[in-house]
Amino acid sequence: MAERSFSQEVLKLRAGEGDVFKGEGILAITKALLQSGVSYVSGYQGAPISALMDVLSDSQEILGELGVHFEAAGSEATAAAMLSASINYPLRGAVTWKSTVGTNVASDALSNLASSGVTGGALVIVGEDYGEGSSIMQERTYAFAMKAQMWLLDPRPNLPSIVNLVEKGFELSEASNTPVFFMMRIRGCHVSGEFVASDNKSPKYNKTNTVTPNREAEKIILPPNVYAQEQEKISSRLPAARQFIQEHALNEFFPGKHQDIGIIVQGGCYNTLIRALQRQGMSDVMGKSDIPIYVMNVAYPLVPDELVRFCADKKQILVLEEGQPEYVEQGINTVLRRQDIQTRIFGKDIMPMAGEYTGQVMLLGLARFMEAAGLTPTLSSERVAEMETPLSEQDQQELLANVPPRPSGLCTGCPERPLFSAVKQLQEEIGPFHISSDIGCHSFATLAPFNLGNTIMGYGLSLASSSGIRHTLPHKAISIMGDGGFWHNGLTSGVTSAVFNKHDGLLIIVNNGYAAATGGQDIPSIVEPNKIIATTMDTDSHNREHPQFIEAACRGAGVNWIRTVSTYNIEAMKDTLREALTTPQEGLKVVIAEGECMLNRQRRIKPLMKRSVAEGKRTLRARFVIDSDTCTGDHACIRLSGCPSLTIKENPDPLRKDPVSYVDNSCVGCGVCGENVHTAVLCPSFSRVDLIYNPGWRDRMLGKVRQTVIGWLQTKEENIQGVKSL
Repeated sequence: MAERSFSQEVLKLRAGEGDVFKGEGILAITKALLQSGVSYVSGYQGAPISALMDVLSDSQEILGELGVHFEAAGSEATAAAMLSASINYPLRGAVTWKSTVGTNVASDALSNLASSGVTGGALVIVGEDYGEGSSIMQERTYAFAMKAQMWLLDPRPNLPSIVNLVEKGFELSEASNTPVFFMMRIRGCHVSGEFVASDNKSPKYNKTNTVTPNREAEKIILPPNVYAQEQEKISSRLPAARQFIQEHALNEFFPGKHQDIGIIVQGGCYNTLIRALQRQGMSDVMGKSDIPIYVMNVAYPLVPDELVRFCADKKQILVLEEGQPEYVEQGINTVLRRQDIQTRIFGKDIMPMAGEYTGQVMLLGLARFMEAAGLTPTLSSERVAEMETPLSEQDQQELLANVPPRPSGLCTGCPERPLFSAVKQLQEEIGPFHISSDIGCHSFATLAPFNLGNTIMGYGLSLASSSGIRHTLPHKAISIMGDGGFWHNGLTSGVTSAVFNKHDGLLIIVNNGYAAATGGQDIPSIVEPNKIIATTMDTDSHNREHPQFIEAACRGAGVNWIRTVSTYNIEAMKDTLREALTTPQEGLKVVIAEGECMLNRQRRIKPLMKRSVAEGKRTLRARFVIDSDTCTGDHACIRLSGCPSLTIKENPDPLRKDPVSYVDNSCVGCGVCGENVHTAVLCPSFSRVDLIYNPGWRDRMLGKVRQTVIGWLQTKEENIQGVKSL
């Protein structure tokens, strides 16, 4: 199960020679891989590239027909290691992951791969997640490409360019015996368009046409081979790459009437540049620019001959490179000065040193460059700066006073919400905790209303990150990781290390059944993935069989103290956590907090419920409501839960000013709010209501009895209030 199905879209992958293919960038990449005769594909999900893994998963029938091997890797390092198949054999392989965190995980395998070199084309498709919308630390892939001597493709974000560069990327890899990064920015992943398709190609070697085992000792990464491999990168592979780039025109030159100036831009920023030029009256909507542009679809390596040819007759050049340090700008300066070309280079002196080159940033930098070059921009740099309209302190205060802050949070009914409610209540009882958090949905607990968590160091690294602080804490250190992080890295880097080092701490593993944060993909501990058997339409009857693979793995690593608790049972969770934190038994304590991801659960049961109602079957849907007359208006329920379905409305009592809590129609009936009311001893204003679809005669008769009793009680209450008022 994944966030969405591509079962219909993948049918487009059967398009043949001359067909017009329409779709998103991710789908175009998949088609390009098939047109390139790829032999094997793998990867690990992560935004903005998760959808590529989902597309590949939904394309297994087509991949199987072509003889293409696909498997979801346990981590980015696993995927990178698969590329070793291309070292000795003419097999084209592609892997994908979220950069830069994925590249960091895969770095050991990638460095060894780059050192050995490849025979078959090896493509690493990385989802570049740089800028304000990023969910990770601000780093770029460029640095790794430089240090490992892997070539970096950064295509213009349109489908023909993307498809062409995937196909040429394999050829470049083979021509230079070097693995290649193919960088897809967020906008490129989701850009829509069309291109003229070619036929899919089956790989030369597959199950029926196998390779002959081939051993090349010089490609093994041991001395003295590694010294020769390092020399080969510079003396052979780099010149071959530059020659291929020039012969196949991978980089593009666009002419303009202002011959004495020019712009050098990485391919991924091209669309933003053209829009800025258009606003300055220097380009039309189709990209015909008055200023010559050199588009580096190959961001690394730089091609000195092309740079010299473009810059030799120009007085001033603007280099557009996102992020820092300014690797491209430094490289261009070095190339030009060695050729004694004194073209003035503008770059980070007029552009931001860090951050994404958004439309506003690009427009301002272009205005400054045009003014320095003696041109009159339509929008001056002063005018562009005024358009930014930064918020004043007064504006910010007014916003805070009128618009409530909305930090990222857990979904309605999320099984992790009651876990953190339990931890928060226990913290009030025992005292402040030091909590090492992890990558995943549970990282949102570091934000309001829970505010739990001190550090996030990496996927599956929470237990390891608490090892240095644990000996100085008044209570046992708490580490929290998800089931995805556990299988990705947590078992080896965390659990086994903690057992070996006699770590007397608490590890909470949130077992929601999926890699939920990246779209709900399957994980090793899932049982019968995508095959859910329902017996009735009662929502509680859809629980999957779940042998405790995580528990078995922990016991196999030497953990003796393990408890498995339903996250929705807050009282039991508090008791278990309290026991783990206070028991005199030494050694690692593991609490497995179980509860199925509510998003995936709703995707699963809603169609079943809809079908059941349509078929006239009796169907129940649980909802929680708040009695406005009972609610005290202190909103403790919201502070303990933060569920998006919990909100406020005006108090019906004219004598009270505080708004009352209210459950809106997005409620999924998970019961966490009611559990919190009970365990935290809050006001008794919550009630569960079962909505009955297609009620039977017993339901109707019982409903009439209830309405009669309620009406009688309401009349009695009104009479009592009337007497009191007299």
